[in-house]
Amino acid sequence: MKYLLVGFLISAAGFQSALAQDAPKATAGAASAKQAAPAAKAEPEVKKDKPVSLAATYKREFAFLQAQKKELENRLKTFKAQAAHAEQSISRKISSLENKNIALSAKDEAIRTQLANAERKDESLSDNHELLEMTYSQGNTSLDAYGKSLENNADFTAATDDGKLAMLFGQATALLKDLGSIRTSETHFFKADGSEIAGEVINVGNIAAYGVSDVASGILVPAGGGRLKLWSEPSENVAKGLLTGKMPNSLKIFLFESKDKAVDEKQQKTVMSIIDSGGTIGWAIVGLGLVAVVLIGIRWALLYFASLNTQSIAKVVIPLLQKDKEQEALAYCKQQKGPFARVLMATIQNSHGNRDHMDDVISEALLHEAGALNRFGSAILVIASISPLLGLLGTVTGMISTFDIITEFGTGDPKLLSSGISVALVTTELGLIIAIPAVLAGTLLSSWSDGIKYDLEEVALKATNILLDKDHPEKVQRRILAEANSMAGIKGLEPDYAAG
Repeated sequence: MKYLLVGFLISAAGFQSALAQDAPKATAGAASAKQAAPAAKAEPEVKKDKPVSLAATYKREFAFLQAQKKELENRLKTFKAQAAHAEQSISRKISSLENKNIALSAKDEAIRTQLANAERKDESLSDNHELLEMTYSQGNTSLDAYGKSLENNADFTAATDDGKLAMLFGQATALLKDLGSIRTSETHFFKADGSEIAGEVINVGNIAAYGVSDVASGILVPAGGGRLKLWSEPSENVAKGLLTGKMPNSLKIFLFESKDKAVDEKQQKTVMSIIDSGGTIGWAIVGLGLVAVVLIGIRWALLYFASLNTQSIAKVVIPLLQKDKEQEALAYCKQQKGPFARVLMATIQNSHGNRDHMDDVISEALLHEAGALNRFGSAILVIASISPLLGLLGTVTGMISTFDIITEFGTGDPKLLSSGISVALVTTELGLIIAIPAVLAGTLLSSWSDGIKYDLEEVALKATNILLDKDHPEKVQRRILAEANSMAGIKGLEPDYAAG
């Protein structure tokens, strides 16, 4: 409304300015404004012949607009007051509804909690009921094995839970008292070889038993299915003494929990049984191990005899060569055996040649002896390498067998899996048992062989230097020529660095 009034005043100001410039036009405009005035206004009609001033017209319009403005402002205040009142009322209603919602939520949560507690209590009662039913069933099952079940007893069926428990415990107590005594009965039991014999069985409660017959007597152990068999432990006197009422000073007894599960004697493990549990691959590994032992023994003997008289030969031959007694040294070498004597003999026999010729002779002799010194060394290391691989092969074979058994019979009986697992583990163990000593022995023997060859080469070189270092003119001239050729870089000639 304020914007309408300001616009109107601005238009009126512009219109007054235009009338000041053009009076006739202003008079005509005033007349037109007077004609355009609404008929609803309660103003006295101005006579057409009496002119009305423009200022009076503006004042009337301004007064009208002021009245309209006040009316609109009053209406706006009234509207705002009504809106504020309505807003406060709505706010109070919203706050009240929120409080009711909170109260209802709390009430709902409390009801849910009570419902959950009731459900848990009901579940607990149901579990307790199921537990009691299982207890009744297990109790009757245990009693049924001795013909004391209460399952078909009318009093037991009609009794309350407390009454049923009391009846079960009473029946069990009576049974335990009966089973706790020593009882004798005529029945059959098995011998150690599996044959069935008839005799008297002395039951010591329900935890031990003795058998007495004309064929065999002794301690009885469960054979499965409620049957009994004789134990390997000799106890014939104990069994017969209990039958006649004579308690021995030392009572041998085998306690068992139930006759349904058979008791097997623990067999003593031997080397043969362990190898046999590895199957064909286990025996193959053991065979390789025996071969390795034989080869190691032969190789050790060869190296032992090859190095037996090393120092004694060197101590005799080297001084003879230093005294220029080549024939005596050669004769001594011919009398001796072994690689050292043969290499020194070849060196002395070719001492009249130059160094190149003697080096070739010595190399040939060393190569000839190296064949014997290296004998069976590679075979031993090959066996040491193959044994773990065979063990791994046995492991894979055993695991395949185990998985085949699992596929066919499942994992319920561990005894069915023991054969495959034995092959898997025993073959690996045997492979390592053979491989570790073979590698160790092969490496030590190879080092020993290398040491002997080094000693051979050292002795032969020392003898060569002695033989070539004599002050013979031809040898001196040959040595000088060889050194000159060596300095000149002629291939195949080597200088003589040895002195005496």
